Amino acid sequence: MIDFDLDPALELLRETARRFGAERLRPRERESEAARAVGAPNLAAAAEIGLAAAAWPESLGGAALGALGRAVVLEELAAADPGAALALDPLGPAVHALAELGGEPALRTHAGPLIGRPGARAWLAWNGDGRVTLRGGRADGRLPWVPADRLDLLVLLDRDAAAVVEADGLPLAPLRGAGLRAAGASEVVLAGAPVRAWWVHPRGARRALARARLDLAALLVGVARAAAELSRAYALQRVAFGRPIAHHQALAFLIADMASAVDGARLLVHDAALRLDAEEDADGACAAAFVEAAEQALFVTPNALQILGGHGFVQDYPIEKWMREARALSLLHGGVDAAREDAGRALVASDAPLALAGTAPR
Repeated sequence: MIDFDLDPALELLRETARRFGAERLRPRERESEAARAVGAPNLAAAAEIGLAAAAWPESLGGAALGALGRAVVLEELAAADPGAALALDPLGPAVHALAELGGEPALRTHAGPLIGRPGARAWLAWNGDGRVTLRGGRADGRLPWVPADRLDLLVLLDRDAAAVVEADGLPLAPLRGAGLRAAGASEVVLAGAPVRAWWVHPRGARRALARARLDLAALLVGVARAAAELSRAYALQRVAFGRPIAHHQALAFLIADMASAVDGARLLVHDAALRLDAEEDADGACAAAFVEAAEQALFVTPNALQILGGHGFVQDYPIEKWMREARALSLLHGGVDAAREDAGRALVASDAPLALAGTAPR
């Protein structure tokens, strides 16, 4: 029997994150967009609850609830404001590269100092296209868009290695950005920036990328869920030809398709997270989860806007914002096309039966 319920600890974590998002993030989402920040009170409250720390290792003061715990928190925060979800995490996806390639020493040296630093931000930049060159202990190149207005730690990741670049003094040019504005948006120019640490570890690099993609997938599920829920509620209130528009067949079909899209994407996210937590090879599963979550978020959000009609295009409703957020998330860490290629390669490299985590024959 397949049990889709979360264990009590994760269920409590989900309810806590959901309440935090509903009470503190959603009501000020437009304010956070305009300010490019979530505000000191929200940062302090999130740190006190330990939302970002839920999946951190115990050596960083985390609860070590694993990849599934992290996915649960990210979905709930993203359902309120995905940009805020990024801004509330001082280590962001950079923690994956430090843990997978540098291990505990790297976490203590590079991540530890950021814990408790007000407003600290770290970012993991995908360098698989070689836009930043590393030579002689220096980094040169340009990162056209990083969702942050401040960097305390910058980690570059490619297919084989990761490098920690000295973030102090890096020039960040603010960008307006189309999505995730609550997290900030900057262009980063690296001109001989010192490299503080560098690890060559292809297996670790693949696992770090897989975990970063899973973060994005969980955020995209949250965005899609929020759009599906709001548009369904609107369709149940809006009356045309004597009954709610949700009761007209074409719209009822669409609402059902949107709900199925969210549930299906979430299933792949949880399946990939369980594989990671079981120390299984999860590269392909994480890539597939990211592809599916992105495609479904890009299906759900425009259709949610269509359900709202003209109201979907104005800022009285957050649908237009969620469309922007979904597109922005789908472009990070190499984007959907690279993830699809990796997922395909993982599938054709194995002749094992397709199965959910824990159900495949050994």
